Amino acid sequence: MRKGLIQVYTGDGKGKTTASIGLAIRAKGQGFRVCIIYFHKEPKRWKYGEYRILKKLGIDTFGFAKKHPHFYKEVKKEEIRKECLKALEFIKKIFEEGKYDLLILDEILISLREGYLKEEEILEIMDLKPKNLELVLTGRFLTKNITDKADYVTEMKKIKHPFDKGIMGRRGIEY
Repeated sequence: MRKGLIQVYTGDGKGKTTASIGLAIRAKGQGFRVCIIYFHKEPKRWKYGEYRILKKLGIDTFGFAKKHPHFYKEVKKEEIRKECLKALEFIKKIFEEGKYDLLILDEILISLREGYLKEEEILEIMDLKPKNLELVLTGRFLTKNITDKADYVTEMKKIKHPFDKGIMGRRGIEY
């Protein structure tokens, strides 16, 4: 049996979600059962292109805490925390069912940075990970304890970004 490891994609540069989706496609191409759980994203509202193609490829996707106060001022922190805790329970259920070879938790580290999840809750998920499951965490935040527990940590470092010149995200490139 193959041993599953824990990967983290973090940093202020572009490419964290892109890298994890590339891994999902690679794994699916090798016959792996793949699932992506995303946090703080609304694919239908923002028309993220990747979610349409992932579905066509047979990669399961689930979203939690879709509304972020950055875009929805009326959303309460307690509501987002509740959604994030529901996601953790969903992840534990996935672990018990054992039906995936690769599980990506896209932007879960944003939940930690914003205080919707606690470090010990994410560390518990990392501890509970089944032996053969590859687990990927993404987001612009990282703690020493998560770094120490992970097997891979890749930092996407921004050197230059068009957003700094006022160029907004472009369909098909950034979303």
